[in-house]
Amino acid sequence: MPLPSAYDVALAAERRAAARLLLAHPLVTSNGPHSDTFPLIRRHADWLAQRFQQVFGYRLLVEASYARLFKAGLGPGCGHRLERPSTGTPFTPRTYAYLALALSVLVTAPEQLLLSQLVADLRATAVDAGIEVSDTGRQAERRTLAAALRQLVDWGVLAETEGHVSAVAEERGGEALLSVDREIARAVVAGPLAQSRDGADLVRRAADPGSGGPRTYVRRRLVETPAVHLDDLTGAEREWLRTRQRREAQAFSELLGLEAEIRAEGIALVDPDGDLTDLHLPGTGTVAQAALLLVGRLVDRLRPEDPGHPAVGGRLVIGVPVPGGLLPELLDELVEEYGRRSNWQRGLLEDRGGLLAAVLDLLVRMGLMAPAGPVRADGHGLPEGYEDAALDGRSVTDVSGARGQDGAGGWVLLAAAARFATTVAVASRTEQSPADDVSQEPEEPTR
Repeated sequence: MPLPSAYDVALAAERRAAARLLLAHPLVTSNGPHSDTFPLIRRHADWLAQRFQQVFGYRLLVEASYARLFKAGLGPGCGHRLERPSTGTPFTPRTYAYLALALSVLVTAPEQLLLSQLVADLRATAVDAGIEVSDTGRQAERRTLAAALRQLVDWGVLAETEGHVSAVAEERGGEALLSVDREIARAVVAGPLAQSRDGADLVRRAADPGSGGPRTYVRRRLVETPAVHLDDLTGAEREWLRTRQRREAQAFSELLGLEAEIRAEGIALVDPDGDLTDLHLPGTGTVAQAALLLVGRLVDRLRPEDPGHPAVGGRLVIGVPVPGGLLPELLDELVEEYGRRSNWQRGLLEDRGGLLAAVLDLLVRMGLMAPAGPVRADGHGLPEGYEDAALDGRSVTDVSGARGQDGAGGWVLLAAAARFATTVAVASRTEQSPADDVSQEPEEPTR
């Protein structure tokens, strides 16, 4: 086979850069923070649209001033939440309500309007929708509204011609002149709103892979979540992945520059460049540092004695239960050893329960821990009696209950956490299994 020409290499690199940007930032504008790469998206629009549709079932819309990749959902509990940039605080349901109300106003708004008029129209729309927002005089409520409007500015739906949307949070109610991009406002919402009866139905419909079936759904999970464990999947999805995993690994490498880590327990896509994720571990800040230390100690304490044999008694060990009381105990130890001399946030040090909750939230979103009991993305427990499946020559007869403590409450440390072990266990070449941990400095899975 002849080597690719310099032109072919450059062409592939351009398409990969454009695809990576759209995957990480599904709304890209010509004058936004990623304007330097926007011309690549325009140049390769047809190819990108075809590939995203073929591989993930995603629709790509490219216009003169923006590009919008309409992603699909993965089901309840699998969304990528919005956060306030200044604090990292997750959007509350109230913030999302304000965001949706503002979009419903802006799709038919004039090209320019005053901030006060936008707020008035938003409140009128809320009344029509039966949503109570009358108490906008409270400081917390004004800040919530300001966070929603700031998100619209970041997306390019609103432009601050004079003043700032943060003026809505001022005690006396400041003013601003805003410019509206109605096209982008209409392109923000990706789910099938018209066909959905309610919010739950919208989430279900958005996650439907359609004619792509298991192939499309598994690919979406691989690229949108840090790690896919086998008990995240149905029997049909596992079987498809088992027969295609090597070819899929090559395809993800060519399309997005991602490397697949294939283990007996599941698969993670790793980004060598480290910029195709919205979560970072290792990371900066009190919560990320505490999470890294905690998961390392949990792996040292709880990992199976024989890491070379993940299948025990015909069942794959995807997670091990965390004994009750161990989490607060280890966190207290870490605070005493590292927290005070590492300048961790004082408020979190004084609120151990809040710190532990934040750490667990990060580890769950990273796919390293989970509430006990097998749960798949649609929110239902896994069915019993999965058919036998072979993975890398190893017979796996059952993955239901693989996370331990089926429905008993508590927490489970998942197999992917072994990447963050502080010590390395390496079997001989003849004994080594796909589950062995062989790295002290793990790369970061994508999401």
